[in-house]
Amino acid sequence: MYKKIHFVGVGGSWMFPLACICRKKNIEVSGSDSVKSKNTDILSSLGVKIFYSHSFDNVEDDVDLLVYSGAIKQNNEEILSAKEKNIEIMTRSKFLGFITKDYDLIAVSGSHGKSTVSSMITQILIDCKKDPTSIIGAHFNKIDGNSILGKSNIAVCEACEYLDSFLDLEPKVGVILNIDNDHLDYFKNLENEKKSFLKFANNCKNVVINKDNNNAVEISNKMSEKNIVYFGINNQADFCAKNLKVDENACFSFDLFRNRKFITKISLKVRGEHNVSNCLSSICVCDLLGLKIEDIKKSIENFYGVNRRFQFIGEINGISIFDDFAHHPTEIESTLKVAKNMKHKRIIVIFQPHTFSRTFNLIDDFAKVLSIPDKVVITDILPVREENIYGITSEDLSRKIKNSIVIREFNEISEYLKENTKNGDMIITMGGGDIYKCANIILDTLREKFKCQT
Repeated sequence: MYKKIHFVGVGGSWMFPLACICRKKNIEVSGSDSVKSKNTDILSSLGVKIFYSHSFDNVEDDVDLLVYSGAIKQNNEEILSAKEKNIEIMTRSKFLGFITKDYDLIAVSGSHGKSTVSSMITQILIDCKKDPTSIIGAHFNKIDGNSILGKSNIAVCEACEYLDSFLDLEPKVGVILNIDNDHLDYFKNLENEKKSFLKFANNCKNVVINKDNNNAVEISNKMSEKNIVYFGINNQADFCAKNLKVDENACFSFDLFRNRKFITKISLKVRGEHNVSNCLSSICVCDLLGLKIEDIKKSIENFYGVNRRFQFIGEINGISIFDDFAHHPTEIESTLKVAKNMKHKRIIVIFQPHTFSRTFNLIDDFAKVLSIPDKVVITDILPVREENIYGITSEDLSRKIKNSIVIREFNEISEYLKENTKNGDMIITMGGGDIYKCANIILDTLREKFKCQT
């Protein structure tokens, strides 16, 4: 094992949990990031030396491995420094494969839902005293972070398809939640994406597949001989949910069937029908691991979700504020279906587009789902790892959406909402970037407004 590892982009949602795991293994860690954040503060408290700019000198001579994320380009000064010093270099995905290779790995893939399902499985394993190691792309309160180092031989991680990252893993159980038209800057088209998922499936010893997703079923028909377990809603899957009911909080209950035989009734604490599907996939995995259904049920009925998944932020004068990670049309639609099932007078969405390529390639799909709420405010497009070679702007999207407006700065958005919201409104900030900060600014602005009026 390496003695000192340097992470380039250490505060990112995918790099942060890896750095935490390394510290928990008593490996010395350093890292760089362009901005100070909650993640970098946590790492600093764990003894990680953080540099807040990229520099040749950040890679110290005693580093024996450099790990970098997909957002880092090959001309990065720290990568060049490692090459000059003959320090081993790994991508984040290869390092994830390296540290999980000796585990019975549960790898959760899919265009949507990976963090939620990874967290569900982790909670069940913890509650069943299986002491897993888990690496998750979102903060999960159950483990007070994005990662946990257990003592058993079971590990859980998210398996990201971007750049074919999940092909660096060797899972005992692979989960395919869904396959959707995404990351077209890399895959170019859906067919290439499906081919990549097929390669992932063939790397797994056992595969759990969503029978409700046509693209996932299509690749399952092309797989080499595997132990495949299907889950689905109102179909003939191995594990199936029937007789769905939804309460006033948009949480579902359902009858669980296994091989067409009723097993038990399950009532969820997380909102939305998509979480019924997420729950079924988690049940499939834990059943493969030999856990009892009654123990799985008890744990999953006390699952309250992960951060930034339709997360309640606060309520001021009857105006409720939520934050959600949705950054793809399918995810946005799922979240808005949940919102529609809740009490409100108007739904106001603050949307931060995530990457120029996704906005350009899926602009009509975005326009369709963002026509569901009563009002939409669109921020600047978050570039992430890209340059705007598409010439796409937030105004291009706004022109396709009735009752939408472009406001670039978070403080200006909060001031706009201060004057244009009323009792009964539901505000949802949406996006894969830092739009969650806007939710808290809105909450503070409204709190100050109504404090002044009393």
